[in-house]
Amino acid sequence: MGLSRYNFVKKLNFKGKTIVGTNSISAKIYNAVDNGRIKYESHVLAEGERLDILSGVVYGDAGYWWVIAAASGIGWPLQAPPGTFIKVPSNLNDVFGIIS
Repeated sequence: MGLSRYNFVKKLNFKGKTIVGTNSISAKIYNAVDNGRIKYESHVLAEGERLDILSGVVYGDAGYWWVIAAASGIGWPLQAPPGTFIKVPSNLNDVFGIIS
């Protein structure tokens, strides 16, 4: 499995519980794609297509679905019905360079 989005966030202790937030990571990826700092390929989801499957085809690992979701401004992969315009970052190294 690929690097998790949780690898790039700080873990906070709140009342004895560990809290992890990923919103800032998603925003960084989305803004970098939007500003042209991360190159991407356009894709329109077909019926039955999912972000994890698309990630497996493009990156060789379904675990990077969250990169595609963040680049496309999707908060959760189930919010991506057929016909959704998707931005698939061309190079994962560019993505990890932005969020590291």
